[in-house]
Amino acid sequence: MLQINVGLNIAESEIDFSAIRAQGPGGQNVNKVSTAIHLRFDIKSSSLAEKYQLKLLRANDQRINKQGVIIIKAQSFRSQEKNRADAIDRLLRTIRDILMENKPRFATKPSKTSQRKRMDTKTKRGKTKSLRGKVLE
Repeated sequence: MLQINVGLNIAESEIDFSAIRAQGPGGQNVNKVSTAIHLRFDIKSSSLAEKYQLKLLRANDQRINKQGVIIIKAQSFRSQEKNRADAIDRLLRTIRDILMENKPRFATKPSKTSQRKRMDTKTKRGKTKSLRGKVLE
């Protein structure tokens, strides 16, 4: 079980891993060994509660395709195990970020003192600028 939050878990059996060949430099290792990992997590068929599924499906994230599958490609490391751990970590981070609740914002007014200070500063600055004009004789 992979823990997302307190009381929210995903079974590892719901995640599909496939090993593919990594791109980029790496010598003969790149041509012979499949070290990169493609992680696929189907949101719709997961054991997550429906409200979490809907929130994930509504998220504007390029890693979630139209079928509701999160696809993550991990190829940063030269070993398959490290790439697998990296892919799982990125999946959990993605889900946590999407499901995180933002604190509600409340409108506030500036205090009388701060308004007065602001106006005093503006008046002082205006006087300073007016003294920079031409000197009349």
